[in-house]
Amino acid sequence: MIVAVILSAGESSRMGRPKALLPIEGQKFIERIVGALRQSRVDRILVVLGHNADEMRREIEHLSVDILINPAYQSGQLSSLQVAIRHIQKNDDCDGMLVHLVDHPYIDAELVNLLIKRFEDGGKLIVVPRFRGKRGHPVIFARSLFDALLDAPMDQGAKAVVSAHREETLEVETADEGITLDIDTPELYRQHVKGD
Repeated sequence: MIVAVILSAGESSRMGRPKALLPIEGQKFIERIVGALRQSRVDRILVVLGHNADEMRREIEHLSVDILINPAYQSGQLSSLQVAIRHIQKNDDCDGMLVHLVDHPYIDAELVNLLIKRFEDGGKLIVVPRFRGKRGHPVIFARSLFDALLDAPMDQGAKAVVSAHREETLEVETADEGITLDIDTPELYRQHVKGD
């Protein structure tokens, strides 16, 4: 069992408006991401909100995902991931967690399924896609790493755990550039996204 976690708690300060709600191909970023995950083999989808959580909840409640709130979202992405991990530890008997960022709208269900298969078959603790030598998202973390993620330094985030487990990380090559496209400024949005 794999639980998907979408991190969408930040202030979107560089973008100037909520990235989750930006239009892309007739949808919002968050709708496109959830839609792709629904077509994949993930068993549950969690969305972690923080900034303007009540307003954001109203905007996405039609998606029928599990919504978690991170009151300490200003502490950074890791704090949101930790909210999700604590929830999963109490509620899900999963093998791993697939982590995705809301400002990476170009997620593909087939790639997600490939990552899950490699995770199941390969026995590695971390599975990450790579495009032309650059790592991207989503990333799968085995359940056995949850405590390490809870203990990771807030200023280093999940990267500290990935660095500490280099030998236990499987990189999956892909021709999908979308894994690396981080749309977090108006300039990048205009460059890479066709709106509605």
